[in-house]
Amino acid sequence: MTFLLNRPIVFFLVTFALLWIAGLFGAYLRKFRSEPQKVDEGNFNLILGATLTLLGLIIGFSFSMAVSRYDQRKNYEEEEANAIGTEYVRVDILPTADAAKVRVLLRDYLDQRIIYYTSRDVELLRQTRAKTSQLQSNLWSAVIGPVNAQPSLISMLVLSGMNDVLNSEGYTEAAWRNRVPVAAWVLMISIAAFCNLLLGHHSHGKASILLLVLPFALSISFFLIAEIDSPRSGTIRIHARNLEGLAESLRPH
Repeated sequence: MTFLLNRPIVFFLVTFALLWIAGLFGAYLRKFRSEPQKVDEGNFNLILGATLTLLGLIIGFSFSMAVSRYDQRKNYEEEEANAIGTEYVRVDILPTADAAKVRVLLRDYLDQRIIYYTSRDVELLRQTRAKTSQLQSNLWSAVIGPVNAQPSLISMLVLSGMNDVLNSEGYTEAAWRNRVPVAAWVLMISIAAFCNLLLGHHSHGKASILLLVLPFALSISFFLIAEIDSPRSGTIRIHARNLEGLAESLRPH
C-alpha cells in the first residue's frame, strides 16, 4: 500500500480500475436479482445515498488531514531557515576563530538540508542523512567547548540557538513521516468499492456507461489527497525557498 501511496499516478490508475471493476461486478450480480418491488427500491436508494454521504465525509476529512500536514511541513521549513539564520548571527558572541568554524559548519549543514528537501534520489538522501547527523554532532561540539570555557548568560544564547537548529531538523523529519494513516486509505477504498458495487447493482441497461463516472471522480479525489500527502514523490511538493534564500545570503562574497 505504501508503494502505491508514494506514486500518486499509479495509485490513481489502480484505484480507478478497482472501483470500475467493483461497479461491473455489481452490474453482473444484478442479473441474478428478481425484479424489485417499489418498497425495496426505496430502501436501496436510501442505503446507496447514506453510503455515498459517508464516503464523501471521509474523503473530506482525509483531504483536510493531508492539507494540514502539508502546511505543517511548509512551516517547519521556514522555522529551520529562521533557526539557522539566527544561530549564524549569534555565533558572533564566541571568539573569532570559534565563530568562523561554526559558520562554516552551518553553511555545510544548510546545504545538506536543502538537498533533503529537493532530492528524490534514495541513495543521495541516505548519504545526506548520515552527513546531517555528523554535522549536528560537530556543530554542538563546536559551540559547547567555547561556552564552557567562558560561561555567561550571553554565551548561553549560542547554545539555545544551536538547540533550536538541531530540534527543527527533528521536527521536520517527524512532519515528513506524519501522513494519512494506511488504515484510513483502506477504509476509504473499501467504502468506495462498496458504493460502486451498489451503483452497478442499481444500473439499468445502457446506464452501465455511467459506472465510469463515479470511479473516475473518486480516483481523482484519492489522487489529489495522495499528491498533497506525498512530500517527496508527488508533484505538489515542499520547496526549500527559505533555506535556499538563506544559503544565498550566507554565501561568502
